[in-house]
Amino acid sequence: MTWSAKQYTMFEQQRTRPVRDLVAAIPNTDVGTAVDLGCGPGNSTQVLAERFAQAHITGLDSSDDMLRDARQRLPALSFELADIGAWRPAQRFDVILANASLQWLPDHATLYPHLVDQLTPGGTLAVQTPDNLDEPAHRLAREVAAEGPWSAKIGAVRHNERHSASYYYALLNRHCGTVDVWRTTYHHPLADHRAVVEWFKASALRPFLAPLNDDEKAAFLQAYQARIIQAYPALVDGTVLLPFPRLFIIATR
Repeated sequence: MTWSAKQYTMFEQQRTRPVRDLVAAIPNTDVGTAVDLGCGPGNSTQVLAERFAQAHITGLDSSDDMLRDARQRLPALSFELADIGAWRPAQRFDVILANASLQWLPDHATLYPHLVDQLTPGGTLAVQTPDNLDEPAHRLAREVAAEGPWSAKIGAVRHNERHSASYYYALLNRHCGTVDVWRTTYHHPLADHRAVVEWFKASALRPFLAPLNDDEKAAFLQAYQARIIQAYPALVDGTVLLPFPRLFIIATR
């Protein structure tokens, strides 16, 4: 299952807004080292670099395609190919940013405390994850996967674990001095229903599309879009407002 920087950045302005809100809430002012876990094409790393211009900042991602774009965008910064789940850094960081990346990983009960352990005293873990598994866009993807002729291939696909705000607060409060958790629903205006499908092709639909051949992918997307049209009524001018809930965590050690 590969990532496409081109597909992801089709909606860069909308995808970057949550990380701007997240980074703005980081309380640290004296930051010497920071890392962006799952940096993608570098849009989140750029936000981090703008906030902490004097810090040494590193971006990590498991996709060569994403890192290629990140290095072109920010040639002065360091970017490394790495798996967040296996990340064992040699140093600690003042800020660890994980923007829309940790939801792809399992075992959060172990992962989140491990990340806190990589912070300096007073350091901050800043996390944003989509909180939309019950939204129509996700529910309809699961329905199309289970009901179509491809069900044997993808009918059982499920995304990795996600938990409530109270779960993450209780988990991190045992390891941190302060924990701030909040949820925001963004309403992104997209050009039409096709744009909604293109949005999710870069993220949530990837596990469903990856096992399919080209003909199956086209048929899946056609069936999915037909249901998206019903679930997200267009405005008079054809614009579709996409509600997108996201969960934010600022945990300071």
